[in-house]
Amino acid sequence: MFKIFLFSILFSFSVLSKPTLVIGSKVFTESYILAEIIAQIAENTGEVKVARRFGLGATGITYKSLETDEISLYPEYTGTIAQSILKNDGLKDWANIKSSLLEKGFDISDNLGFNNTYALAMKKVRAIEKSVKKISDLVPFDQFEFGFTHEFLKRADGFEKLKIRYELQPKSVIGIEHSLAYEALVSDKIDVMEVYSTDAKISKYNLRVLEDDLSFFPLYEAVLFYKKDFKKKFPKTYSALNDNLVGKINNDLMIKLNSLVENEGKSFEEAAKFFLGEKITDKKFDIPLSKITKLSVEHLKLVSISLFFSIVIGLILGIIAFKYSAFGQLILGITGVFQTIPSLALLCFLIPFFGIGNPPAYMALFLYGLLPIVRNTYLGLSEVPNNLKEISHLMGMSSFERLTHLEFPLAFKAILSGIQTSAVINVGTATLAAFIGAGGLGTLINTGLALNDTKIILTGAVPAAILAVLVHLMFQIIDNMNFFRKD
Repeated sequence: MFKIFLFSILFSFSVLSKPTLVIGSKVFTESYILAEIIAQIAENTGEVKVARRFGLGATGITYKSLETDEISLYPEYTGTIAQSILKNDGLKDWANIKSSLLEKGFDISDNLGFNNTYALAMKKVRAIEKSVKKISDLVPFDQFEFGFTHEFLKRADGFEKLKIRYELQPKSVIGIEHSLAYEALVSDKIDVMEVYSTDAKISKYNLRVLEDDLSFFPLYEAVLFYKKDFKKKFPKTYSALNDNLVGKINNDLMIKLNSLVENEGKSFEEAAKFFLGEKITDKKFDIPLSKITKLSVEHLKLVSISLFFSIVIGLILGIIAFKYSAFGQLILGITGVFQTIPSLALLCFLIPFFGIGNPPAYMALFLYGLLPIVRNTYLGLSEVPNNLKEISHLMGMSSFERLTHLEFPLAFKAILSGIQTSAVINVGTATLAAFIGAGGLGTLINTGLALNDTKIILTGAVPAAILAVLVHLMFQIIDNMNFFRKD
């Protein structure tokens, strides 16, 4: 009995002492699948504890997370590394990219086995009708509606350079989320979109991939991206990934894995098991109620903690702005600036200071919540009638007594309205926190967007909307209670 007890203690200690391997992914199907394959191989190896930080958003977020050691590795593509990370158009092959990365303290694996390059696609029926087979055939059709992701519109190997190379002059180009672009294409809202060559939806929606006849797009060989000390820190895991993943996925297999999720409704976990040769079930991708509840609690935690500090600091700043007019406009101006910064941009900006996960999300939501509270506190206190202030002064009330017994009670409704506005805004903005691994209901929305699954999107969006309504009602009840009423 004692031996069993001792073994249990030693086993628990060994598990707790394992280093943690944090695996990241971007927010599209293939990245989720590859990251899950990495996670399952690592777990099967037993050298590390595995933490999943999936759906981290665009390249800038994943790279910054790797740079700051918030994640240990993630699947990436050589073309993206050359263009968006190293920012060097001259890097065309794997060896030169690897050499340049080593100089910066990073490293990549050999090719996983497939090339997922960019391409342009049209509905096959539309392409046949207009006799469009290659990208240069688009030149005469300046009336076509082009729909590209925001990242593709800004990339060095994206639309701006593509337009110059092919001398395209479309009159209409819109930015649209990748999975939504398929729906727009199928419903004839747009005529041309960018795709990845391993997209399962190309066959699903019967699209024609246009030939890159001027060889504009570079190779996008899939690789594992990590810091160069990864091999030394996790030797067994590195060997397992090298033996079981590197060079093992060709284009057809990757299309099949994507299709399992996007066309057959399997989960990322099931697709990874299929690759690893394990038996998969007929069960469709499903979100259990327990997970929705867990994510709702995470969401509420993000909002409540950030709102608490927004209220405390916002009230103090609002009072200072009111009491000291010289600082008033400065304080309002600074808090107003935070509202002008796009939410996702602010989250990305905070990663170098706070990493990924909850800390930058708390800070971003705190900053976004300040303006309504500061502004309404300042305005509410400023609108207290001067004659009442004079009477309180004649009664010998101190400045603090006047604030707590006269000004604040009279300004309460305005202040509460500011807090209510801040709370409702934060409930919605908190969904973006999932892009930096903070969890919450945005996790479901991101997954649904990646899969173009309206049901999953609504599974995250509806509870978030309900939380916003409940928060609004809560503050209405508080307002009706009127704590400062004198009976």
